[in-house]
Amino acid sequence: MKILANDGISSAGKAKLEAYGFQVVTETIDQANLAEGINAGGFVGILVRSATKVRKEHIDACPNLKLIGRGGVGMDNIDVEYGRNKGLHVINTPSASSRSVAELAIGLLFSMSRFTYDADRKMPVSGHNDFKTLKKAYSKGTELRGKTLGIIGFGGIGKELAKYALGCGMNVIYNTRSEKETEQIKLTIAGQSIDVQVNKVSTEKLLAQSDYISLHVPKQADGSAVIGANELEKMKHGVGLINTSRGGSIDEDALIAALDAGKVKAAALDVFVGEPAPREDVLSHPKIISTPHIGGSTVEAQDRIGLELADQIIAILGKQN
Repeated sequence: MKILANDGISSAGKAKLEAYGFQVVTETIDQANLAEGINAGGFVGILVRSATKVRKEHIDACPNLKLIGRGGVGMDNIDVEYGRNKGLHVINTPSASSRSVAELAIGLLFSMSRFTYDADRKMPVSGHNDFKTLKKAYSKGTELRGKTLGIIGFGGIGKELAKYALGCGMNVIYNTRSEKETEQIKLTIAGQSIDVQVNKVSTEKLLAQSDYISLHVPKQADGSAVIGANELEKMKHGVGLINTSRGGSIDEDALIAALDAGKVKAAALDVFVGEPAPREDVLSHPKIISTPHIGGSTVEAQDRIGLELADQIIAILGKQN
């Protein structure tokens, strides 16, 4: 059986599949010719990440396709229910990259609180002759300890971020669709474990009480932003925002307006509207920290993703191989 890893797969995942007898192809077929390439290649499975989209028309055009796999959490780029209703196995790896995304988010929090993102831009340009001015400009950084982090979306990534934030001494509140009013977060530090209770609050309280807000939610069903002008207005003056979930979860026009007005002190975006061609005014804004959708892109996460996909494929299709 042939599996097309159109957005790549870790060497560990590829090796595991090949050891079980699958043929894994990692040459990318462009989006416009995806269905034709799947059929011509005789693929029974396709694995994607964020770049490739598998829609109804691809599913209808590929009668021999049995499995669609997404290396990551969200499956916005796959018509999941349509595929499952057609009898295809549609799988993902919901927890494999959680730690990596959370580590990026906490790193962005530190950069935001101490202005290191801006200092890194300006020091090479003017640090040699304007050192004292820059020193004064960045002397009003703040510590994370004692600040409140509001996490919107409390799945695997949100909970991993909570662990890091609690370890830094932050207060953590969250909002999620789950009805659970509290969560016990297990922290393991220097071989010792401790359970810390964190509380769910209403969206309004989270917006009003948080010094920093981090989004870990899928797109809204109607495509609207989770954070727009109305939500921004309810936040603390000088709040910091982080989005490592989906492009468009924060309304980019409303965000720029809030940054220019000083309502939001800084924002960190790993995801953007229009990927892989984000807006230039977003990327060049002096108060926006930009990374190119790398939240789950660590060596460790990619190995976990590849192996988890391989295990699922073997369990589903292995008996037919």
